Amino acid sequence: MTSRFSLIVSQGRVADRTDGALVGARLVGDALADLLGTEQNVIGSPTASRTDDWSDALLQAESTLHGLRDAVGSAIDAGRTPLLATNTCAASLGTLPTVAERHPDAVVLWIDAHGDFNTPDTTASGYLGGMVVAAACGLWDSGHGAGLDPRQVIVVGGRDIDPAKGDLLADAGVTVLAPAESTPERVAELVAGRPVWIHVDWDVLEPGYIPAAYRVAEGLLPHQIAAIFAALPADSVKGIELAEFEAGDQDVPERVSLELILETFQHLVR
Repeated sequence: MTSRFSLIVSQGRVADRTDGALVGARLVGDALADLLGTEQNVIGSPTASRTDDWSDALLQAESTLHGLRDAVGSAIDAGRTPLLATNTCAASLGTLPTVAERHPDAVVLWIDAHGDFNTPDTTASGYLGGMVVAAACGLWDSGHGAGLDPRQVIVVGGRDIDPAKGDLLADAGVTVLAPAESTPERVAELVAGRPVWIHVDWDVLEPGYIPAAYRVAEGLLPHQIAAIFAALPADSVKGIELAEFEAGDQDVPERVSLELILETFQHLVR
């Protein structure tokens, strides 16, 4: 298959609190490389997971985030479409500011059960992955840039969002679509023909299909994500991030999850 994609695989710890996401990113990267017949640009080296505060995790992830930023920027500048297999959503601290700079008119489809819109002042868990969109929108300074207009962010499948977080998202202008609202027609209406950057955290799905560390019931189904992808003009997609596949789940064989990821992704390369 001829590929217009530049395949980037995150292998450095970026606030990982579990061991499965780095393995998952590597497996997804391998599967995509085989599907597309392309090489991988691997960023970072794995280190052990641990539960640490966002500030410690951010410092440890600095070189990986810089590497992801540079890889995405180089791919865009070369006229290729970045395709990322990442471990955690926090890896997007290195990518979203580059997207905002290179594609300032792009809509970010943040396909995730969570809004990831905490700041150092609002986070209860101290988890860096829950703060990434807020940082890219300039609500706090991660040290890795900002520039993303929150009015161009659409959270698709969001449901684990407490009232205070919901108010913060609404005040900033972020659109949040609950699973029942996350139809291809509604997403296409909101995108309104603009360029699109896609981020998928697999916890957006109903548990039992593609394992993720932070599972939330009453999610979307794989065919619903595929239908959203199919509704987007292929040439409008400026980049894709596939994050948070937790390898090693005892209930769902990895091969089944990988097949679902590839089948869903292929609706963007039809």
